[in-house]
Amino acid sequence: MHFNPYGGVAAELAATLVNALVTADPPLSSDELVATLREHGYRPAGVLDARDMTLLTAWAHRLAGVFAGEGDRVDSLNALLAESATQPYVSRHDGRAPHLHFAREEGPMVDRLRAYTAAGLAHAFCQDPDRLGRCDRAGCGVVYVDTSRNGRRRFCSTRCANRVHVAGHRDRRAG
Repeated sequence: MHFNPYGGVAAELAATLVNALVTADPPLSSDELVATLREHGYRPAGVLDARDMTLLTAWAHRLAGVFAGEGDRVDSLNALLAESATQPYVSRHDGRAPHLHFAREEGPMVDRLRAYTAAGLAHAFCQDPDRLGRCDRAGCGVVYVDTSRNGRRRFCSTRCANRVHVAGHRDRRAG
């Protein structure tokens, strides 16, 4: 599946944020989170202090609800967008091709990251809401953006899928 830059990369970064701060046990530290953001092509400027981490953790919990399909996802996404997006504009920073921004480049990193992930989830949701999901294995809360060709992903990883299928096989053999 082909996503636009916001719907693909930004939605995947939203999943990474949820998995790093909500499902990870323990959640990533601020230094680990900054490194993870960089690994995903996001260019964080500066460091994340304790207040930033608190704000991002609360934000990640709200993003998690969209992936999990909790409540009215459209209302949730609209609330996230209303809270985070300022005035969209086209940017050409760092020698990159023109691209859309939903928060000022010079703004605080937390504000930029919130706007980026909200816009990404909104784009991905509008393209195909079934592509945002949470792992079907009981006890696993990992979220994902399904970029598979057929759009039928149910698990966060092969490992979780194998665990479910092996348990099902054992239950059928025992019964």
